[in-house]
Amino acid sequence: MKIVVLDGHTLNPGDLSWDGIQKLGDLTVYERTPAELTIERAAGAEAVFTNKVIIDSKIIEHLPNLKFIGVLATGYNIVDTEAARAAGIVVCNIPAYSTASVAQMVFAHILHFTQHVATHAQSVSAGDWPGSKDFSYWLTPQIELAGKTMGIIGFGQIGQAVAKIAAAMGMKVIFNNRSIKQTEITAQQVELDTLLRESDFISINCPLTDDNKGFIDKTALSKMKKSAFLVNTGRGPLINEQDLADALNEGTIAGAGLDVLSVEPATADNPLPKAKNCFITPHIAWATLEARQRLMKIAGDNLEAFIAGNPVNVVN
Repeated sequence: MKIVVLDGHTLNPGDLSWDGIQKLGDLTVYERTPAELTIERAAGAEAVFTNKVIIDSKIIEHLPNLKFIGVLATGYNIVDTEAARAAGIVVCNIPAYSTASVAQMVFAHILHFTQHVATHAQSVSAGDWPGSKDFSYWLTPQIELAGKTMGIIGFGQIGQAVAKIAAAMGMKVIFNNRSIKQTEITAQQVELDTLLRESDFISINCPLTDDNKGFIDKTALSKMKKSAFLVNTGRGPLINEQDLADALNEGTIAGAGLDVLSVEPATADNPLPKAKNCFITPHIAWATLEARQRLMKIAGDNLEAFIAGNPVNVVN
């Protein structure tokens, strides 16, 4: 079997092994593939893995040997799944590999806002402490999470992992979900307006759909507390970015921590990188070594199961 990985660098920049996939056939790995080379590089392959390289109906038409598309991520919007089904191609994704890592990133952003560790460490490194008149000083308000309200939008596996951490820190947890969720976690399901009004911290962990694109907009932000912080590790287009930038610059909310933007890499005209109290990480919540190790293993398992005639994690 000829196997091609179109963009393997983000999954494996050199600290993992492709052996689990290589044992299944003749493997070629490209670090990155520009759109104009997709057909050429995938030609003759029976199995193709992609992370962000688009495989649409026009690409599929030119790959008659293709039988399997493995998405090296949970989201699979980069593949035309209907066209793949019509061509008899199985499409598989990688579910639930990064739950713990993403929940951890949510609190990395939250704890940044509560303690500003880097700001104070830089101050000490700059020599400010020896010159202090007191044994202790702080440059930003210090905030305790116990007793604060954590609002979680989207209560799937990641949302529930965030809830468990919040509860362990003594926070009151409320959540909004498009369907009724039964959970053993001490958390209350509420309407979105209630969550926006009552939360001290809001974590967006819902999937992107046609219905919720840009739902965090000027109206939603105006319902939040001025002291509240917004964290998004879901998808960038869930937020109207200009509205959020305006809200931050005008003091409508206290701050935002984002790991995703509507266009990635970020464009030069995106208003958020220069917005007040907006801290952005470059879509790395999923990228811990441990999460990528799980992703790599599941990718190999997906292809092995397909070869055995029992495909798993099929999305089309």
